[in-house]
Amino acid sequence: MMNYVIIRMVRHLFLGALLVRVANRIKEGKFTLDGTKYTLPINKLPKSLHVPILVQQKLVFCFQADGFKGYDKVIWKVAEQKNGENPSITFKYHNRDGEEGYPRDVSVTAGHNCGNILEHSIQIGGPHITPVDENTVPTGEIKPIRGTPFDFTSKKKIGASIHEVGLGYDHNYVLDCGEDKSGLKHAVKLKDPSSSRVLNLWTNAPGMQFYTGNYVNGVVGIGGAVYGKHAGVCLETQGYPNAINQSNFPSVVVRPGEIYKHSMLCEFSVE
Repeated sequence: MMNYVIIRMVRHLFLGALLVRVANRIKEGKFTLDGTKYTLPINKLPKSLHVPILVQQKLVFCFQADGFKGYDKVIWKVAEQKNGENPSITFKYHNRDGEEGYPRDVSVTAGHNCGNILEHSIQIGGPHITPVDENTVPTGEIKPIRGTPFDFTSKKKIGASIHEVGLGYDHNYVLDCGEDKSGLKHAVKLKDPSSSRVLNLWTNAPGMQFYTGNYVNGVVGIGGAVYGKHAGVCLETQGYPNAINQSNFPSVVVRPGEIYKHSMLCEFSVE
């Protein structure tokens, strides 16, 4: 059984919070759509960046709820506590039908404080990335990565080459290889060696941000747990960052009457 983690929102990091209208980066917080110029709040100089950081702690997912009182602001119950050689605690919350406007009841359980992700192995279904400038905004180039520290087309430890890419990975991978399943592309396979748990992620999105918790630094979470650099890994399926300003990127514009469908399939197993 998977244990799910909810980490309280901690100053500036917004761990466990909700994503906004456009994920990732928009250069200078500006874009033009149908001849009209739009200016967004600059919340991460000199760009607009979705604030929340979704941390996947040791193959443990971070769930969010929308509205004014999300999962990061509610009281969780202790569903189970284990002591001994492998101690753990499981939290549970029952999200009732109509809460924050959402339909149907949902029950969620949580656990946390599991170390870093450098020994995790990962394989990403994309031999290209969208390189970034000094402000981590994509330049518009689509670059092959075979043989570079960014190459995860074959299974490799996250920490194997991370020292060669500055603070760590925070890049959009172009999902253009790998097998299909029910119309979805195989984006990534991630394995935690300590538990043998495996996540396979499938999506219809054209890209995926691979982020290794580079800016997490001594964040104190629930029960006094301290989260440091590389305490989690984010796998964010998405349109390409700053696509609104790059005509060669797949469009992220949704017109009136059009349907936007973003699908992710997460499969869990043990190997």
